[in-house]
This record gives sequence, structure tokens and C-alpha cells, in this order.
Amino acid sequence: MEEPVSYRKIIHVDMDAFYASVEEMDNPELKGKPLAVGGSEIRGVVAAASYAARKFGVRSAMSSVQAKRNCPNLIFVPPRFDRYKEISQKIRKIFFDYTDLVEPLSLDEAYLDVTLNKKGNPSASLLAQEIRQRIYDEIGLTASAGISVNKFVAKIASDYNKPNGQKTVNPEEVAAFLEALEIKKFYGIGKVTAEKMYQLGIFNGTDLKSKTASFLEQHFNKSGLHYYQIVRGIHNSPVKPNRIAKSVAAEHTFNVNLTSEIFMLEKLEGIAAELQKRLDKYKISGKTVTLKIKYSDFTTQTRSKTLPYYIADKSLLLETAKELLYQERMKESVRLLGISVTNLNTEIKKTVIVQLKFDF
Repeated sequence: MEEPVSYRKIIHVDMDAFYASVEEMDNPELKGKPLAVGGSEIRGVVAAASYAARKFGVRSAMSSVQAKRNCPNLIFVPPRFDRYKEISQKIRKIFFDYTDLVEPLSLDEAYLDVTLNKKGNPSASLLAQEIRQRIYDEIGLTASAGISVNKFVAKIASDYNKPNGQKTVNPEEVAAFLEALEIKKFYGIGKVTAEKMYQLGIFNGTDLKSKTASFLEQHFNKSGLHYYQIVRGIHNSPVKPNRIAKSVAAEHTFNVNLTSEIFMLEKLEGIAAELQKRLDKYKISGKTVTLKIKYSDFTTQTRSKTLPYYIADKSLLLETAKELLYQERMKESVRLLGISVTNLNTEIKKTVIVQLKFDF
């Protein structure tokens, strides 16, 4: 008989400061120092920060200039995504020793459904502990884990005892755990939504739970029903071993801002070529092409076009991106360009992990 959804045993494993930790492991001289992966002292964006850097307020997606301002002794290192992918694959092999139900979210985190596991161990907490220990012993990195009855609660729990810790939220503890949770800590509720909730008097799970489904749908549209359910511990999404890619993208941050469309076209040609490589690798094509433009004032603009057919060819990608580029004049000089493809062909059965590509 199939296990009831409410009694699934889900582990969310999240590597601790993964990119930065790999750099420290490969170069022990960096150990314990404030470290930023990505960007540079004068350009770019931080892709990841070590815990030593986080103490100074350095965060991923922060501009390098701001990061250096926060932490004058910050060390910048270029990302090595091939190396991170290599380590990620080793970690994933450990996961598959316990269950085939592994859903990677990125190179550094994944869900595992261990309701029925290869070790025959009924304790998901002990399995999480064993998995984390193996990652440390066999690879040399630390991981944190959250364990609970569904993916949503497990994801939140994995952040509780970071780094190198774990938290279990048992079935009978889920309601109290979510009621006490600050609204900004609910996975999927971003800064803008949290601010809107504050204005409605919703500051924690208890406040959210007090609102009716119709009230939440009125203020948050379709997301309202989702919020109504998750605060009650209702999240029946299964762990999906073959996650279907929703988008594939490539983008570049430039060392010098671009002021001419001619220079932008040159860069877009390279980005389109990189995107075609990624699409070809996974045999993916899509109908919707989006051009991403980040200006020198850090504002971001996207322009999209949906075609009547699937494309993956560099020349067609570039042609569409060129059309989008000339839709309207640039308002500022440009620091980043990117092309993404969505509305993908539905035959995809593979997991696709897409990383930003930085130009140093």
C-alpha cells in the first residue's frame, strides 16, 4: 500500500557555502579568510561568499563594488563551474546509495525521499546524519540538512542549524513550527511579498494561518491558495528525480560598460553560441526567447518574443535577440547581457543545471 503523502520522509541536503568551500578545500591558504567567488574588485557580481565574508554582510548577487566596500580585505576568485559540477556529481553518487528519488535543485542542494530507502533504515534523521558524515569523510566538505514530511518544511529546516548541522521537524511538530516561523523565512516568500504581508498584519505563520483562503486569494491571486496550504503543512509535491527544465540561459557581465548597439551585437553573438551549446547538449529547444539587459545603474530590463516554432540554432537565437535589442533605445550604458529560452519542447526528460557565465 502506498505511503500516505503526509508521512513522507524527505531530506533536503544543502551544501555549506558550496563554491567558496570548494575553493578553500582546493587552496588551503584561503581557509577562514573572507572570500568571494565571482566578480572582481572593480566589476561583476558575487556568485558566492564564504562564511567569513558573510560576517561583513557580503552576499551572493551583491555587486563586487559593494562587497569590497563592506569587506576591504575581501579576496575575489573566479568561479570554476567544471570543478563545482565534478564535486556535485560525487555528492550525488552518495545520495543514490540511499534512494533513487533524488531531485537536484542546483549543484549544491537536493531533495531525497527516503520513505522507502535502500538502507532499510526507518529514521530519516539518522540517514541525514550518515549522508552528511559521508560527504565530509569522502569529499571534505560540510553539508546541512532539513528533515520533515514534505519538501517545503524540509527546505526551511535545512537552514536552521547551518553550517554543518541538521534539523528534524516531525509530523506532530509541523503545525507549531510553521506557526512560529517569521513570514520572511517561508520559502518562496520574497522581500516584496513579505512587505505586502506586513501591511496586511501578517508577520508570522500564526498571522498567516488566521487568514481565510478567499482573503489570501484576493490579495495574492493564485499564490494565495498556496500560502493558505503551506502554513497548514499541506505540500504534496513529490520528489521528482527527472526535473523538467523550465529555461536555459547564458549571460555575461562585462568589464567595461557597453554604450553602442554594435558592441552589444558582438557580445550577443558569443552569448548565442554558448546558449546553443547548452541547448544542444541536452537536446532542448524552445519557442520563447528573452533578452536580459542590466544597465550601469543596476536596473534590469527583459524583452521577450514567442515564435511559432522551436529553435535552438545560434543564428535564429541571435536574430531574435537582435530584434529585441532594437525594440527601443538604450536608456543607459549596459553592464550585462543575457539570452534565455523558455516554453521548451515537452519531450525533455532530463535534469538541466544552468549556471551563470561570468566574463572577467
